[in-house]
Amino acid sequence: MTNTAPSGKIPVTVLTGYLGAGKTTLLNRILTEDHGKKYAVIVNEFGEIGIDNDLVVGADEEVFEMNNGCVCCTVRGDLIRVLQGLMKRQKTQGGRGFDAIIVETTGLADPGPVAQTFFVDEDVKARTYLDSVTAVVDAKHILLRLGDSKEAVEQIAFADQIVLNKTDLVSEDDLRHVEARIKRINPLAPIHRAQRSNVPLDAIIGKHSFDLERITELEPEFLNPGHGEAGHVHDEHCGHDHHDHGHDHGHVHDEHCGHDHHDHGAKSDIHDDGVKGISLTLDRPIDGQKITVWLNELLAKRGPDILRAKGIIDVQGEDRRLVFQAVHMILEGDFQRPWTEKDKRYSRMVFIGRDLDEAELKAGFEATAAL
Repeated sequence: MTNTAPSGKIPVTVLTGYLGAGKTTLLNRILTEDHGKKYAVIVNEFGEIGIDNDLVVGADEEVFEMNNGCVCCTVRGDLIRVLQGLMKRQKTQGGRGFDAIIVETTGLADPGPVAQTFFVDEDVKARTYLDSVTAVVDAKHILLRLGDSKEAVEQIAFADQIVLNKTDLVSEDDLRHVEARIKRINPLAPIHRAQRSNVPLDAIIGKHSFDLERITELEPEFLNPGHGEAGHVHDEHCGHDHHDHGHDHGHVHDEHCGHDHHDHGAKSDIHDDGVKGISLTLDRPIDGQKITVWLNELLAKRGPDILRAKGIIDVQGEDRRLVFQAVHMILEGDFQRPWTEKDKRYSRMVFIGRDLDEAELKAGFEATAAL
C-alpha cells in the first residue's frame, strides 16, 4: 500500500495547541488573509475563534463562509459527518474545491483519534488524506505547561511539526533551552519559530508528513544520522494495520523498525509526564517475519503508550527499504525505493511515547536480526 497523496484528494492538517499558545491567531490568519487559497477550518466551537462578523459572507447553522473564499465550520457532533458535509457543500456550490482542510482539536488531549479518522473511514479516505499534525507552542510559558499539563506534553509528542510561537518574548538562550526540551520529547518534529503565529502557511500545510515515501526523501539524515542527534528525522506519520501488502513474494511484513536507541539526550531532570523519544539502530539485516511479529505484539501491548513511531528497515534478502509508521495501534508500512551503493544499510526506528522501557525495546529489536 502506498500513502502517496493522490491528486484530487484534499490534504488535512490537524492543528493542536495549548490554550493561549496562538492557535486562534493562526486560524484567524487562515480565514481572513488574502492568501489566494481556499481553506476549510473545522473548529470545536466557532465562538472561540472570534471572527469579525464583517468578514463573514453568509452562514448556515454550522458553516461560516469568509469573504476570502475560506469557510469555517463547527464540530457539534461527529468529525466524519462534518467532513462529509463539507464535501457535499463543495459539490453543490460548484467552483473549485478546497485547497486544504484544517481540523482544530481544542479540548482534546490526544490528537490520535482525530488522526486515525483519516485511516479508518473509507469515505473520508477516498476524498482526503492526512497531511500533518501541527502543534502551536507558547515559547514563554511552555516549560511551565510541560510541568503541570499532560495535554501539553502529548500535543508536542504527537506533532509532525511545531510552531514555536511568541519567540519575541524570550531570550535566545531561553529559546534554545525550550527547543532542546521539545526535541527531547519529540526528536522527529521540525520547529518553526514564529511571532504572533506568523509562520508561512506553506511551511505547515502541504507537507505530506504522513506519506511513507517522504520519510527518506525529505530527511536523508534519518538514514545517515550525525553524531547521535535524533534531531530531525521527521516529517511523517501515521498509520495503520499492517499486513503484507501482498507483494507476490509472499512477504508479509510491512513495516518496521529497528535500532539501538538512545534517548537523544532525554535524560531528564524534569519528568515531562514520562514522555520522550527513543531511537534504535541496528547494523545487521533484519528478519522480516520476526520484526513483523515483534512490532504487532509491541503495539498490541503498549499501543496506548506509544504515541508515534516510524522506521526504516533493512530486511534480509530485500533490495528495497521497508518504511513504516504508527499512530498508537494503527500501523502501516511498505517497501520503498531500493538501497543504493551510497547508502549505509542499517535499520533505524524512533518511538515517541510514555514510560517506554529503552532496554526492553532495544532487546526486542535486536532479537529480530536475521541469523
